[in-house]
Parts: sequence; C-alpha cells; structure tokens
Amino acid sequence: MDSKILEKNYREILLELGENPDREGLIRTPERMSKAMKFLTNGYAIDPDSIVKQAIFHEEYSEMVLVKDIEVYSLCEHHLLPFFGKAHIAYIPDGKIVGLSKIPRVLDCYARRLQVQERLTIEIRDCLQRTLNPKGVAVVLECSHMCMQMRGVQKQSSATTTSAFTGLFLKNDTTRKEFINLIK
Repeated sequence: MDSKILEKNYREILLELGENPDREGLIRTPERMSKAMKFLTNGYAIDPDSIVKQAIFHEEYSEMVLVKDIEVYSLCEHHLLPFFGKAHIAYIPDGKIVGLSKIPRVLDCYARRLQVQERLTIEIRDCLQRTLNPKGVAVVLECSHMCMQMRGVQKQSSATTTSAFTGLFLKNDTTRKEFINLIK
C-alpha cells in the first residue's frame, strides 16, 4: 500500500467535500488518514493460520476453553465506518491447545480487514477449526455499527449479535447452553 497515493487521494476527498486541505487543522490530515487506514486494514498482510500454528501445544485437556469479552474493532465494508463490540470465542481441545493470546490475535487479524460482522464470525470459527482440529468451536460477536447509529436509521442503542458453531457446540445442546451461560 503506497502511503503517498493514499495521501493524495485523501486530499482529493477533502477537496470534493468542499474543505480546504491547506488550512491549519487539515494540513496533515491526509497523512494521518493514510496511516490510520494502513493500520485499520493491516490484517490483509497477516496469515491467521500461522498465528495459531506458532503456539500449539499437546495437552490432554478436553473441557471448554473460553476467552470472552475480547474487544473487537473493525470497518464495515459497505460504508467504511467502524463497528465495535465484544467477541466470545471457545473451543474444546482434542489433544491440542493454543496459547491464549493467539485467540484475540486471530480476531484482530480478521477484524483489521474491510468486513461484515457475519463473515468475521465465520472466519474466526473456521481458522480455529482448521488449525487446531478441536472437538468444536463457538464464536459470538456482539457489536454496535456506526453505519446504523450515526447515519442511515440512526438507532444509537442498536447492537448486532452473530454466532457460529462447529462440532460439539452444534451437536450437543448441553455444551452450547454451557457456552451461552458462561458468556452472559
């Protein structure tokens, strides 16, 4: 991603909006916007599978592992406005566990791409299922979307919940209910 091209384009956007990109408060705005966009979309340059694979450990633990209330920030691909909230991610090991910090890192890798919440939920689930081959994965995202709150329908208190399950979380009601109860 070429910073100078992004800066030039952001300058043009400011002009199209009727702003003066040479006024004091906006002089460095195209540069800052370029840096911000590069950071907010740095997930394209990261392989989420490699994040998990670098911290897999053999362990005979077979109960649910849950990391909950993980902050998530992403950009809606339809409006390039933020959506944010919490993620709850669980898996049931089958001889392999992953370093706990890798779960939020996988989340961030996918969240730092232009996204829809539905796809983000599935990508996290599929990555953990593919790399760990656990007995099941559960992912729930609860997010507020600026495209619904500050424009469009302007519903400030709205939130969207998405979920995706594999294995025992799909087949076993007791396991799924335990997960749901733990994230409440």
